[in-house]
Amino acid sequence: MRIKSRFKPIWWCRNRHLQTIIPALFRTVKAPKLKRERLLTADGDFLDLDFCGEGTGPLVILLHGLTGSSQSSYILGLQASLLEQGLRSVALNFRGCSGEFNQTSRCYHSGETGDIDFLYRTLRAREPNTPFAAVGFSIGGNVLLKWLGEQGDAISLFAATAVSVPFELGQCATQLDSGFSKIYRKRLIRELKDYIALKYKHLVAIGANDAAEKIKQIGDLANVQSFWQYDQRVIAHLYDFSSAEDYYQRSSSRQFLKAIKTPTLLIQSLDDPFMTQDIIPANHELSESVVLELTQAGGHVGFVEGKGLFKFSYWLDQRIPEFLNQKLKEKVRNYE
Repeated sequence: MRIKSRFKPIWWCRNRHLQTIIPALFRTVKAPKLKRERLLTADGDFLDLDFCGEGTGPLVILLHGLTGSSQSSYILGLQASLLEQGLRSVALNFRGCSGEFNQTSRCYHSGETGDIDFLYRTLRAREPNTPFAAVGFSIGGNVLLKWLGEQGDAISLFAATAVSVPFELGQCATQLDSGFSKIYRKRLIRELKDYIALKYKHLVAIGANDAAEKIKQIGDLANVQSFWQYDQRVIAHLYDFSSAEDYYQRSSSRQFLKAIKTPTLLIQSLDDPFMTQDIIPANHELSESVVLELTQAGGHVGFVEGKGLFKFSYWLDQRIPEFLNQKLKEKVRNYE
């Protein structure tokens, strides 16, 4: 089901690129008090988590976007907002994103749902009666939606929200090869290539020779300029994909939306520079549990609103908790 959004961009920030760039580069957040925990994985690696809030209240799992982390401003801002409303949260750092390189050749990608599933199962075993929710941004949203569709009734969440999701990975990769969007692609690809180079040095330094060799086999990435090239050379090599096209086809979340059983809100801007409107799912592709909220503006994980030059705020920090609290109250009423 589609619903009309109340979001209105602030007057001086209606352009989709300004909506995208200003929060990404200039937003500062007074970070709430966080507690870090490291989970050891079955393959000899680890996941770093940042918990916010005390007690035994509802817990919201947060997933960041590409080259982001738990320290990304949209994660910290949402954690602060959730805390104000009595909701605990835990931000998952995808492998290698916590400020410390992980111990294997494995990294993360847009369809990797094993780690969120491991986190969920671990937390659920600790707190079997706690209401859980989840929120994902950009590729974190793609991971979340794919996982929700894969799991169906096998998980228990009172709500989920996914923001600025690349529902069709191949089309989004192609979109980033055109126009001003090349600027975003250039920066992201540079960060990813730097990450692979530094990861190789780290694996050599800790004596993880097999893992280092697997990274070495990728070869020189200097000429890689696009996501199609990067995902062909890196992701397809490190995982069981035959090609970038195979990776995109199997990992795109659009095909999983019909199987989602968790009450889920999709927040998507029609002017997102990372994608085209063709990737936005139609009503018949959504399960009865999924609501699609389309905005005319907002950019990519932007959504800057306000009424004055210096009186602006980030709408997602209000809208996401609003939806989660609504679904939490509905769950309590149904239980009673």
